[in-house]
Amino acid sequence: MDIQSIKQLIKIVEKSDIDELELIEEGKKIRISKNSKGAASQVVVNGSGLPQYSAPAPPPPPQAPATAPDVETEAEKKAVSESEKYYEVRSPMVGTFYRAPAPDADPYVEVGDVVSVGTTLCIIEAMKLMNEIQSEYNGRIAKILVENAQPVEYNQVLFLIEKV
Repeated sequence: MDIQSIKQLIKIVEKSDIDELELIEEGKKIRISKNSKGAASQVVVNGSGLPQYSAPAPPPPPQAPATAPDVETEAEKKAVSESEKYYEVRSPMVGTFYRAPAPDADPYVEVGDVVSVGTTLCIIEAMKLMNEIQSEYNGRIAKILVENAQPVEYNQVLFLIEKV
């Protein structure tokens, strides 16, 4: 395979939908790959000649067929109504949840307490550092969803605060 044939192959790959072409012929190998912008960015030649044809990139997966409109279930309706009724306080980090500043101290908040923006709700210990979690909302504590001294994950819901 000569240089003109290689240049033609590069142009063909650039204009087609394939991402990579590999040819092996009589012990000679060439591979042409596209970059993300669709231009041939890499040509690799091994041996003193080329061609083996490898299959072009697989076609894109078929699109999912159109589905009928979703029917809202009772659980979905309840979840929507709860999200309209409550603010969710989520953990900003992975760590251990503590309701009080010390084991023998009173918890920062209890169910039914009215809180405002900036009220400390709990502590999350992460890497031996105690991080106070403060309310970003005004409202009433409706639910405390984590037990004291339990591990929490990033973005896990800790409290539900009732909108008032």
